[in-house]
Amino acid sequence: MGIFSKFFGGSSKSVQEQGWRVGGTEDFMTLIRVYYQAVMASSFGLRDLRALPDLRVFKQTLKVQTLNNKIGLAEKNKCKKMMNEIYGISDTFFKEIDDSIKRRCRNVNDMQTYLFQFQGFTQELMMLMGNLMSWKFRLPSFLRGALRNLTEKSVRDIFTKNSWSDASVQKAVMNVRGYQVQLGYSQAWMTEFVYNVLMLAKKEPKADTKDA
Repeated sequence: MGIFSKFFGGSSKSVQEQGWRVGGTEDFMTLIRVYYQAVMASSFGLRDLRALPDLRVFKQTLKVQTLNNKIGLAEKNKCKKMMNEIYGISDTFFKEIDDSIKRRCRNVNDMQTYLFQFQGFTQELMMLMGNLMSWKFRLPSFLRGALRNLTEKSVRDIFTKNSWSDASVQKAVMNVRGYQVQLGYSQAWMTEFVYNVLMLAKKEPKADTKDA
């Protein structure tokens, strides 16, 4: 996991040799999972880290001390701080996650269902956005302002446009709308999520075929 590479005490050279990027797409999604698992642990008093694999690695690797004898509180704050510093994720992004979970989860079983829905939601959303923004993905990264605006427009279209020529796109749109009703995330939250995944994907190095 690249996001942890600089905390293992290894040299920057070894990181580069292995082709890792601190703060890449996979690392971003790992930290997203860590945050959700930290909320889950702190909300329901979970102490068995075997059930929270990403949180366990995060806590042990960064040596995060348990706060107030409650797993999840310090880890949640640490994860939020890292994502803000590395990716520029807003406080509003995390507040929406907290509010969504608080309104929809009363016990661990609710949380498990919620996480399953969230996984489906993000996968469906990214596949749909890949379809809607196809050529726009090729815009150079320095045009990030334009790319952010195009991402925001595409997200808005998902919720305001009702006529789609492609039946598969129409179905995906309805699926995303359904997930949005279930989870309660705003268009602004979805824009921030998609935009960051997109920018990170554009920055990742191409597969090295020299040694193939």
